[in-house]
Amino acid sequence: MTVRVRFPPSPTGNLHVGGVRTALFNWLFVRKHGGVFVLRIEDTDKDRSNPEHNATILESLRWLGLNWDEGPYFQSESLKRHKEEVMSLLDRGLAYRDFSSAEELASERTRTKVNGPDRRAARRRAELVSVKEGEAKAQDGESHAIRFRVPEGQTIWKDMVHGEMKFENADIDDLVILRSDGSPTYNFAVASDDANQGITHVIRGDDHLSNTAKQILIYNSMEWMEPVFAHVPMILGPDGKRLSKRHGATAIQAYRDEGFLPSAMINFLALLGWNPGDDIEFMDLDTLIDRFSMDRVLKKSSIFDLKKLGWLSGQHFNSTPAKELAELLSPKLEAAGLITQDALKMREDWYLGLIDLLKTRARRISDLVELSEPFFSNDIEFDESAVLKHWLKDPEKSLMILSFLRSVFTEVDWDDTELESKIRAYAVQKQWKLGEVIHPLRVAITGREASPGIFDVLIFLGRDCVLDRLGNALDHLEKKTAETLG
Repeated sequence: MTVRVRFPPSPTGNLHVGGVRTALFNWLFVRKHGGVFVLRIEDTDKDRSNPEHNATILESLRWLGLNWDEGPYFQSESLKRHKEEVMSLLDRGLAYRDFSSAEELASERTRTKVNGPDRRAARRRAELVSVKEGEAKAQDGESHAIRFRVPEGQTIWKDMVHGEMKFENADIDDLVILRSDGSPTYNFAVASDDANQGITHVIRGDDHLSNTAKQILIYNSMEWMEPVFAHVPMILGPDGKRLSKRHGATAIQAYRDEGFLPSAMINFLALLGWNPGDDIEFMDLDTLIDRFSMDRVLKKSSIFDLKKLGWLSGQHFNSTPAKELAELLSPKLEAAGLITQDALKMREDWYLGLIDLLKTRARRISDLVELSEPFFSNDIEFDESAVLKHWLKDPEKSLMILSFLRSVFTEVDWDDTELESKIRAYAVQKQWKLGEVIHPLRVAITGREASPGIFDVLIFLGRDCVLDRLGNALDHLEKKTAETLG
């Protein structure tokens, strides 16, 4: 048997974390088993469905690398088949017409609030109308829905995550399967499409457990082959409540736009509800496919942790070749007005080396842009807190250090070993800690308190740039010192 799974997003909004995690579990499972990943757009909600959301769903899946093998199919294209199938249930007495008025339904809702649900109220009302009379009313165009006749007994299945699941049919309403406007409801349309598309495994969130009982009843009534079900845990925020925007769970495109790597998002989402069985967390896609199995999916809800995403993203940045990062970074540098892509190509070796230097400190492409700025800007801005901390606590000492370094840097061989040797010797001579020399220098040539290793920074900037920035730094410090004294 060829394993066939589906991911059925609804184009009523953007693709969010929970939906992507479901898609990922399906994708990893089917890739592990060499099967078929079907993409189906469930667009039967005409009022809320939006073609723009269709496009963003496809774009998001492509960005993550979750390629599909069939589709996208559109559920709306199967409406004729859905209606024919509902009619077949009606003809066999497994469904019935419900002509309940709006007043009757409102009254039923009121009684439910007071006395609890009366599961078979609609059926009793329907039985007051003969089949022949109901057909005549339908022929006359009287508005009505069609409900599925829930049988007696229990609905039982073995879930791949939760084990045996059991629902008492007496607790299941006679669900509407065809609305008065002729459109199928979710549970019928999903069961129909899964059966007709040969879906062998349905992997989805455990908020669908009650829907599964209803769909199995439909499968049995239509004599369709029932798929294997797996219900994965919900994703919660750090406060233990259902994940929402306040927890940082925005549309997946937002993470792309912020500059997270798709490999990091995949790694992070895979660990939301699945445990590989050891302490390993950082995994590439091939490793995830190789190790993924449904028996390691957890029953307990998982916690969405942005700090964990940041850490994993850093690991993926560090392991991604500079050339791949350059493809993402270059247009961002140009958009920021720092340098053109053509200019970067002319200094490709230097540029790739710079990326390798900076990527260990990055979590997002936007971090790389910020870290890159001192290496491309003609005029750097001095961070006021860094100036206060590393220059103005002892301005005379800072002036002496920067003046000495500018003098030394004019003549010394521009080699990281030689530069380090001169700076260390100066610190020893003055009986200072090395940081007392390096920190003022770092502020002078980057404008910032933090940067990659100072000797690497010196090499990448080059002698001329460093001397120019030291001169500007001395002018700035002298001005600041005068202002302070004044």
